[in-house]
Amino acid sequence: PFLPSPTAATSILKRQKQLRRKNVRFDQVTVYYFARRQGFTSVPSQGGSSLGMAQRHNSVRRYTLCEFAQEQEVNHREILREHLKEEKLHAKKMKLTKNGTVESEEADGLTLEDVSDDDIDVENVEVDDYFFLQPLPTKRRRALLRASGVHRIDAEEKQELRAIRLSREECGCDCRLYCDPEACACSQAGIKCQ
Repeated sequence: PFLPSPTAATSILKRQKQLRRKNVRFDQVTVYYFARRQGFTSVPSQGGSSLGMAQRHNSVRRYTLCEFAQEQEVNHREILREHLKEEKLHAKKMKLTKNGTVESEEADGLTLEDVSDDDIDVENVEVDDYFFLQPLPTKRRRALLRASGVHRIDAEEKQELRAIRLSREECGCDCRLYCDPEACACSQAGIKCQ
């Protein structure tokens, strides 16, 4: 009978470990960048169209873990700067309109360009403590799509999203005390009476 030598078994195990080791790397971050498109896949809480991305990425960038952390810090500081500018602009408008109780042409004419970088202090805000995924208002989403080269925004999506938001507000049925399956919206939809 043939018995494998201990060195043969070790070499097979080493080869398996080497193959597995090549599949996972912790020294590098690969980021795929996609062009922005109209979404058709999400329902924003505010009106307007949703944001999405192209089917295929248009560029790839590789970072070391340290480089990626630095890049994220820079990006987050820029997002934070914009958010603080928007807050400052809102505060200026509220001051001019006495918390929205009076009309002010000056307040209506204010834009982000009217908020100086000197008016905000990003350096004294801890970037890691700040939440970055904030919902974007309708105008901002539309501006992002236009800046990304989307010339025609499909208006039908806006109506479909509105219908979905309205349907989500209506939950359950009108049954009281007992369920009438012929009049119960839940029963007709094939779900347990709510």
